[in-house]
Amino acid sequence: MTRTAEKINGLVREDSSMADALEAIREEADRNGGEVQWADVNDDLSSGQWGRLIEKGVLVDGDEGFEIADREAYDEALDGDGDGESYDADVEIDAEQSKWSQWDKLAGVGSLLLMFGYWIGSVRDAVGSTLNMVLGPLDAALPFYAVILSVALLTGLYSTLLQANLMNPEIMGKYQERMKSMQEKQKDVRERKEDAEERGASEAELERLDDELEEAREEQMEAMAENLGMFKEQLRPMAWIMLFTIPLFLWMYWKIQTVGIDGAEATVIMPIAGETSWNSGLLGPMPAWIVWYFLCSMGFTQLLRKALNIDMTPSGT
Repeated sequence: MTRTAEKINGLVREDSSMADALEAIREEADRNGGEVQWADVNDDLSSGQWGRLIEKGVLVDGDEGFEIADREAYDEALDGDGDGESYDADVEIDAEQSKWSQWDKLAGVGSLLLMFGYWIGSVRDAVGSTLNMVLGPLDAALPFYAVILSVALLTGLYSTLLQANLMNPEIMGKYQERMKSMQEKQKDVRERKEDAEERGASEAELERLDDELEEAREEQMEAMAENLGMFKEQLRPMAWIMLFTIPLFLWMYWKIQTVGIDGAEATVIMPIAGETSWNSGLLGPMPAWIVWYFLCSMGFTQLLRKALNIDMTPSGT
C-alpha cells in the first residue's frame, strides 16, 4: 500500500464521514479536469475535513485550485483495490493443515533416537554396518570424496522433494501476512497519535488512541503465541529429512572413525585449506568430511530446486 493510500485509510478510520467527503472530491475533480476548489465541495464536507486533507498532503496546489496528489493511490484507497483497505489481523488459518500426522510424529521420534548414534558406539556401528551393505559397493567403486558427493546429491534430492510436498508455502504466507498486518496496524495507530498530539487533540482522543495501540499490541502477542503452527509447518519436513539423513551421516562417521580410510584416499585437497585428512578439523572442530558434505549438499540443493522449478518462498493469499 502506498503512503497516500495509508493516509487516506487512516483518515477514514479516524472519521467515517471522510469517505463521503473523499468521494465528493473525486467526482468534482473528474468534472473539472482533475482540480477541485473549496467552493465546489463545501456542501459535502466540513472545513476541518478539507484542512486535514491539505495538511496530510492528500490534496496539493494545482493551477487554479487543488488537485489530488496521487490519483492512483486515491482510487486504490476508496475502491478497496489495493494491498489492504484495512489491516486484516484475522487472516483465516486452518490449524489442522499444520497438524502432524501419526507418521510425522513417528519420523520425529525416529530421528531423535538415531541421533544417539553420534554418542553411542554400538548404535553407530549397527547403523553403519547395515548401511554399508548398500553403500559398500559404491565406496569400492569410487574415491571417498566422490562417495560423499554422491551422498550429498541423494540427500539434496529427497530434501528438496520432501520440502516441496510436506511444507505448504501458502500457510507460511498466511502467518507472515497476519504478523505484517498487525505491525502495520500498530504503525498506523502510532502515526495517528503523533498527528493528534501535533494538532493538540483532546485528552479523550489521545486516550482512545492509547487504547487502540494497547489493543493492537495485545493482538500481536496473542498471534505470536498462535504462530506455533508456522514452526510446526517448518519442522514437519525436517523430521523426515533427518530420519533419512542421520543414518547416512552415521555411515560416513563409522567409515572414517571405525573402519578407517587408508592410502591415497585418506586425504583430500580442499579449496583454500589444501591437502588435509578427512578427520582433521577444518572449520574449528568441524572435520573436513562434514565441511565437504555440506558444501556439496548446499550446491546440489540449489541446483535441484532450480531444475525442478521448486519455490519454497512463502506465498500470501
